[in-house]
Amino acid sequence: MELFTAGLISLEEAREKMLAQISPLSDVETLALAAAAGRITAEAVISPIDVPPFANSAMDGYALRQADLNADKPLPVAGKAFAGAPYQGDWPAGSCIRIMTGAPIPPGADAVVMQEQTESSDEGVRFLAAVQPGQNIRLAGEDIQQGASVLTAGVKLGAAELPLLASLGISQVNVLRKLRVAVFSTGDELQPVGTPLAAGQIYDTNRFAVHLMLDALGCEVLDLGIIKDDPTALRAAFDQADTQADVVISSGGVSVGEADYTKQMLDELGEIGFWKLAMKPGKPFAFGKLNNSWFCGLPGNPVSAAVTFYQLVQPLLARLTGQQSDCLPAKMRARATERLKKSPGRLDFQRGIFCRNSEGELEVRSTGHQGSHVFSSFSQANCFIVLERERNTVQAGEWVEIEPFNALLGG
Repeated sequence: MELFTAGLISLEEAREKMLAQISPLSDVETLALAAAAGRITAEAVISPIDVPPFANSAMDGYALRQADLNADKPLPVAGKAFAGAPYQGDWPAGSCIRIMTGAPIPPGADAVVMQEQTESSDEGVRFLAAVQPGQNIRLAGEDIQQGASVLTAGVKLGAAELPLLASLGISQVNVLRKLRVAVFSTGDELQPVGTPLAAGQIYDTNRFAVHLMLDALGCEVLDLGIIKDDPTALRAAFDQADTQADVVISSGGVSVGEADYTKQMLDELGEIGFWKLAMKPGKPFAFGKLNNSWFCGLPGNPVSAAVTFYQLVQPLLARLTGQQSDCLPAKMRARATERLKKSPGRLDFQRGIFCRNSEGELEVRSTGHQGSHVFSSFSQANCFIVLERERNTVQAGEWVEIEPFNALLGG
């Protein structure tokens, strides 16, 4: 693998280089529908039946044969058809059948007239509007034909997809197995949440945040905790993670010139590129292949770690699980309501709050201080304000691109 150390590379280039190397998992599981929420289809799902399975009425009204229509005479009602209780017996010529929505169309009927276009009397039913062949009849297979593909491979199963499969009588679905991801933080200064802090120590925010995001993405997480800056401990952690996981994610120890053992260890264990990304926050990032797993090294600053996970690791995990989408939402345009400080040179992901004003126009403002240590900016924000690499400070009233948060950050 090429080692990227000279200069800054763009986020797009980094993402392309990563995804070009990734192939989806091939391990398949068969699950009951009730257990398949959030999982990814391993293959196309084929409908075993027609939907609807029989021709039925789209309206409450009257089924008729157009040949029986007579402008001067009403048609007597021969019987009734309900959903689940079709009309039975012979259907006399010159009559109609009272029919309810969803009821099977009686054999021979070629139209259904809604009751609002009829007039009833003791003599029968008179039809008040022109009748067109096939009107208000749902044909068998009109929605889904037997043998048709209803879901392709790579679809995340949720509240829209699983009831669809249930409506087809499908009780089980083949999905890719869950992605196994090992995560740990490095640094002598880190302490677990709930432990008193000594001088110079901080809480391990990154591992907690990454664990939460991996849970939200449906991964099986192996949490190895905090690894001290000790070669033996680091090697043991990497060996365990590489043996048990598909992806290994660490935080800290990837900054150029940083005094730690992580880069040295990775050079021994695999082919890793240490990139300096032309993005802010999140300049230092590492990616590559260990013996058995993929590796992503996140920066140590909390916001930098979250942004690089969102922009780089999230699409990588989506590719590994065979998803059709990279999970990143489309960008939108909004008008800045205030000055946004920016220096040319790096793509800037500022945390922002967007809304629609009284004129229906999208506008956005900053959450405030944008330092890479200010994680509270995420709890206030609902989008990234994406400022182009060579763009300078934005003045109030200028148009900017925004990227609304997806579900991973509460969108």
